[in-house]
Order: sequence, then structure tokens, then C-alpha cells
Amino acid sequence: MAELEVERQATNNSHAAVHDEDRLAQFGYKQELKRDWGLAHNFGVSFSIISVITGLTTLFQYGLNTGGPAVMSIGWIVVSFFTLMVATAMGEIVSAIPTSGGPYFWAALMAPPRWSAFAAWITGWFNLLGQVAVTTGISFGLAGLIATAASVKNPEYTPTPAKTIGIYAAVLVSHGLVNTFGVRVLKYLNNVSIVLHSAGVTALAIAVLAKAPTHQPASFVFGYINDGTGVDPAPGWGERASPAYLAVCGSLLAQYTLTGFDASAHLSEETRKASWSAPIGVVSSVGFSAIFGLLVLLSLLFSIQDFQATLASTYGQPVLQILIDIFGEDGALVLFTLIILCVWHCGLFSMTSNSRMMFAFARDGGIHPFFHAVDLRFRSPVRAVWLAATLAFILALPSLGSSVAFAAATSIATIGLYISYGIPILLGLIWHKEFEKMKGPFNLGALSRPVAFIAVAWIMAITVVFVLPTANPVTSQTLNYTVVAVGIIAIGATTAWITWARRWFTGPAAEVTEAIRNNVDLTEPRVEVTESSEKEKPGPALDSSESR
Repeated sequence: MAELEVERQATNNSHAAVHDEDRLAQFGYKQELKRDWGLAHNFGVSFSIISVITGLTTLFQYGLNTGGPAVMSIGWIVVSFFTLMVATAMGEIVSAIPTSGGPYFWAALMAPPRWSAFAAWITGWFNLLGQVAVTTGISFGLAGLIATAASVKNPEYTPTPAKTIGIYAAVLVSHGLVNTFGVRVLKYLNNVSIVLHSAGVTALAIAVLAKAPTHQPASFVFGYINDGTGVDPAPGWGERASPAYLAVCGSLLAQYTLTGFDASAHLSEETRKASWSAPIGVVSSVGFSAIFGLLVLLSLLFSIQDFQATLASTYGQPVLQILIDIFGEDGALVLFTLIILCVWHCGLFSMTSNSRMMFAFARDGGIHPFFHAVDLRFRSPVRAVWLAATLAFILALPSLGSSVAFAAATSIATIGLYISYGIPILLGLIWHKEFEKMKGPFNLGALSRPVAFIAVAWIMAITVVFVLPTANPVTSQTLNYTVVAVGIIAIGATTAWITWARRWFTGPAAEVTEAIRNNVDLTEPRVEVTESSEKEKPGPALDSSESR
């Protein structure tokens, strides 16, 4: 019986693999990447990149200053709800179009033929910006944590921007090497990452709550607002503008943390049963992260021993200060090492996702085709991996002269990614009948348009909010240069399109996009679709069951 079960399982896996490769062929691509990831692995990549402990630890200081505990706790719940709406709308799209290209490929297929190439172009560049900025935010944040940890037992060591950049470069190299030579072990590291981010982080949160000498009241966690956005002697934004302005700026902590779940889409060409596994990976990673994140956030906020001392910590890292106040230096360093390991895995898989997006974008001509190359020995897009590492390093260089560079990088990541998420969702909302023809097994039915509307409205709101200044007064040192980076991409990509890119960039092949819009299987020899007619040529028609 056991042998029969193994044989049956092998047969099912073989059929699934053939279906996945056939589906990819319908998009006009051959299977180049190794497809050996399951649902758990696909979920794990997005779960690891969201990495609630990463976002909370690296932006905890920002959260305490920009709204304080009330904005952090209530903001987390509000942001989690709307982010789940975005993830659910995205899940429906990735189920229909499971390719490594992700958002830019979706935009090409869901836009009208006339605008298909432009939609792919602009979405691809925003997604690329967001991907690079996410890698920057995670790995640069890790460099800061390592530098801070080094100073606990070595008071003479003083972290400087130059030293942090050096550590950051080493972190990027470590991620690049694993993504180059260790592709076969990535899925095992993924399993380790899932354990660290679930069991490890849960244990940390419980230990903090159990060991804390005193606990803050609920009125502090859910009701205390702190405005530290003013640079002496200037008032904070809560006074200069309004408490509402302070609250929306403070929501960056939650929104940045719950970012990067498109990784499940970018890894879909390496995932078995991608039309089902990838959307479930997208949605479940956000849902579980929202729950785990709230648990960790509340455990830290309830366990603050002295708010002002934590805010003005000599280590410059409030989470580390909370741990030291509870466990002492030795115990705190052990738990802080656990956090550092989580953040390292988060950065590793961020680069994995980033490189897959660049590989796919190069495949369709969005960036130089030099980066569309897979190393035959390691089955890895090596050139795209090191392009991701190089761009992430460059984006962090402003930290050498700016005190708000890290917050700006997180804003860039959030806006860049969410704009790229929002464009295909908006296209599916407007041209919904065409989208209906493409839908896969993850189908929201009557809820599809309401969920998409909520998702698009939320993305439009945060796109405006996160380019606003977060420190007062606004100077060269406190400028939120998010608007500069996002503006360069928006203006640069649009200008490039108008002047020259529209002459050669077509995005995914026109006949492929038209076939998918009409639910036609191009791998069937009986069907031919041409750009000129944009219709099926005479011949036996395929119904929906035949085309699947």
C-alpha cells in the first residue's frame, strides 16, 4: 500500500508539473527555473520577507516618535485590514497569471491592447524600485542592528554611518552568494526561516511578557500619543499640522512591515500548482503576519519599563533597550541575535524575489537582456542577483549624509511596491469583464470588485501620505527624499516611454496577451491569434474547458 501511495503521489506531482509548464507556455515562456517549491515554501518566502520582527525592530524608534504606542497598536490593526484587502485582490490576479514577472506582466494582460505595453512598462519600473528599496530597507536595517549589538559589550565601539555602510555591504554580499551558489538550499533555509519567524518570534514575545518586571496599562498601549517629530526647538507635526497628520505618518511602521508579499507571485515559476499555491501564499502570508505582528508589537509595548528612557536609549535601539531592561545585557543579546537571524533570512529572500522580478523584466525587454540569463549549473539568475545587490547598495548611500535616509528608504519601498500592486488591480476593476475570462481557481466571485475598490482606494491614500515630511522643520537633513526617488521613476519612466521605449518595448508578446484575454490556449495547434486581427482565425473554437 505504501508503495502504491508513493507511486500515486509521484504521478500527481508529475501531472501538476506538466500542467504548470503548459500554463507557462501559454504565456509564451519555457520553464527555465527549477520548479520544486510547494505551497509551504511559497508561503514561507512572503512570510519571511514580510518578517514582522524586521519591520517592528528597525522602525520601532520611528513608531515611538511618530505617534507613540496608540498609533502603533491601533494603526497596526487598521493597516492590517486594508493590506489584507490588497493581498486578496492580488491573489485573484496571480491565480489567473502565475508568472515571475508579477505586477508588470499582470498589467500588460489586464490593460486594453492599446495601453498594454505602457502599463507593463510603468508598473515594472515601480515594482523594480519597490523591490530594490525593500531589499535596502531590510538589509540596511540589519546592518544597523549588528552595529548596535556590537556596542553592547564594547562601549568604545561607536557605530558611524560609514561603518554601518560597510556592514551593509557585507550583508548584501552574503545574500548574493547564497542566491548565486545555494539555490538548492534556499527552500531548506526557507523552512528554517518559517520556524524562526513563527515559533522563534512567538517564544520571544511570550518570554518578554512573562519576564517583564512591570507592565504598562492598556490605556498606555492603546491611548498614549507621543509626538517626537519636532527637531528642537520646533514643534512636532501633531502641533504644527494636526494629530491626524501625525497618525497617518506613524502608520508607516505597519504598512512597511506588511510589504513584499508579491514574492509569492515572483516565485510562482518555481512553485508547483502555482495557480493555487501562489495566491494562497500571498493571502495567508499577510494574514498570519498580521496576527504574529500584533502579538509581538503588544508584547513589546506592554513591557516597556520606562518610556522616556526607552525612547532616549543610549543604544539608539528601543527594542534592544526593552530586552536589556528585562533580561540584562547577556540575555538581551541572545534574543537580539534571534532577531538578527530573522532579519538576515528576510533580506536573503527579499533579494531572491527581487532577482526573479528583474530576470522576468529583462526577459520581456524592460531592462537590458543581459540580465535575462540563468546559470545552467545553479539554475539561478546570477546576473539579476548581483544587479539587485548593487542597486540596493547605491540606494543606501544617502544615509552617509541624511538622518532620515532609512525612513525614506522604507517609504520608497512601500510606495513603489504598492503602486505596482495597485495598477493591475485598478485595471481589473475597470475592465472587469475581460478579467473574468482569465480568472484561475482563486476566484472571489461577487466580492471581486468591492475588494478591488477598497484595495485601490487604500493604495491611493498611502501613496500621498508617505511622501509627506515626517520631521519638522524640513531641512536638507530631515527631507523625506521619497518624493524625489518616486518622482524620478515616474517622470523618468514616462519620459523614456514617450521618447524612445515605446518604439521597441512591447511587453509580453501581443499574440500571447490577446489569447489570454480571450481564454484561448496558444499551445493548441488549432488556434492562431494575430496582432492585426486580434481575433481567432477561422477554425474549430475552443471552449473554456478545452483551453485549460
